[in-house]
Amino acid sequence: MRVPPEFRDRDDTQVAVLDALVGRADDGMTVLELRSGVDATIDEVEEALSGLKSAGLIEVEQTDGRVRIYPDDRVVPDAGEHVDEEAGLLDAIRRRLGL
Repeated sequence: MRVPPEFRDRDDTQVAVLDALVGRADDGMTVLELRSGVDATIDEVEEALSGLKSAGLIEVEQTDGRVRIYPDDRVVPDAGEHVDEEAGLLDAIRRRLGL
C-alpha cells in the first residue's frame, strides 16, 4: 500500500518511510525495521522521522521499553482506495528534474 498523492510532495526518504509505515499501519514499525525496509542510511531515516513527526504525519508509541512508529490515520488510504503507482513514479521524476 502506498501513501496518497497529497502526502507525496515530501523528501524521497520521508515518502519511503511513510510508504513502509502505511504497509504495516496496524503493527507499526521500529526504527530498525524501518531502516531495513527503506533504502537510506540510519541518519537519513532519523532525519525523515523527525520531519514527519514535526508535520504530524507519524505517531510514536513507547510500550514495554519498545518504541513503535505508526502512520497518522490521515496518511493511510481507505481499504477500497487505490493509490496510483504510476503517479508516484511520475512525481519522483518531476522532482528529480526540478519541474
